[in-house]
Amino acid sequence: MMTPVTIVGAGLGGLVLARVLFLRGIPATIYEAEPSAEARAQGGQLDIHEHGGQAALAAAGLMDEFRAIIHEGGQASRVLDRYGRVLFEQRDDGTGGRPEALRGDLRRILIDSLPPGTICWGKKVSSIAALGGTRHELTFADGAATTSDLLVGADGAWSNVRGLLSKSKPEYVGTSFVETYLYDADTRHPAAAEAVGGGALFALAPGQGIFAHREAGNVIHAYIALNRPAAWFAGLDFSAATAAAKIAAEFDGWAPALTALITDSATTPVLRMLHALPTGHRWKRVPGVTLVGDAAHLAPPAGEGANLAMLDGAELASAIATHPDATETALAAYEAAMFPRSESAAADAHQTLALCLDDGTPFRLIQFFTNALARDSDGAAQP
Repeated sequence: MMTPVTIVGAGLGGLVLARVLFLRGIPATIYEAEPSAEARAQGGQLDIHEHGGQAALAAAGLMDEFRAIIHEGGQASRVLDRYGRVLFEQRDDGTGGRPEALRGDLRRILIDSLPPGTICWGKKVSSIAALGGTRHELTFADGAATTSDLLVGADGAWSNVRGLLSKSKPEYVGTSFVETYLYDADTRHPAAAEAVGGGALFALAPGQGIFAHREAGNVIHAYIALNRPAAWFAGLDFSAATAAAKIAAEFDGWAPALTALITDSATTPVLRMLHALPTGHRWKRVPGVTLVGDAAHLAPPAGEGANLAMLDGAELASAIATHPDATETALAAYEAAMFPRSESAAADAHQTLALCLDDGTPFRLIQFFTNALARDSDGAAQP
């Protein structure tokens, strides 16, 4: 008899897991704290890697839907210094292996691919109790409860399910992003739009930087990065207009086309403090429970998080389908592959953040990009 699966969290990893299980004839239910799929914005563009997110979407039977949401030209990138001078540029010639798509669009095609009723919205987990064997009882904030035979935590950085497996908690890495948006960018913000170009922008100096990306609909989505203690950000009121001015003051002397990405934001700046689990985070096997995505291996953003989450979901579904009557065998097989993969990716993510913001920036990052292009031209796999 095939094992029904309880998934906490309707992010990309949990949705891929449910979709691939559905294709394999295995029932799954997702419990999601948010009240609906439209409850909040779903973040910006993601580069979906051939051997990561694309492999997961192929397993989910959704490659045609994915191709329909790709942002053409989004793989272009450029590196600028603080004065707006272009130091490195790579154009999108359509041959790259990391097409870009909005997280919200990816989530939509996954949600639409599931049978009605698969996702239970507005179900915030308040507690989880072990019942013996592989069974657990989940109690929700609304007082309802359910019992699982196989429980998967796909509930992100601050996972409730993780506590069943590990005492590790995310820690602040010393860098925060402040998220901003420019709308109708080419018309209303032509200098900033020209600086960003057609894809991704990296404008960098030691300890600070501006990361931006052009999105569909003439939108520029930016993350303003600063290496500062948590207490420094706690002293800013992000509900007030003064927050943007104080962030912009940290970029005094930078090109106006770049600081406009801070001062001209059409939205209230949003603080995104970067946290990470220990590199190599893993746990001993606990019957009937495992994790996918950030719940398992939260790391700084480096283009891998969504890809890893989706691949986790696809591989866990495959393991469950391969061992339908042996839950522990399935979970052990999944974790044996996931642990070393996520450890390597986490180490790379910390290195990438350092390349962007440490004393050698932007030239260390440019060298990294140059080396990657050389490897690609030799036919090697893209890093």
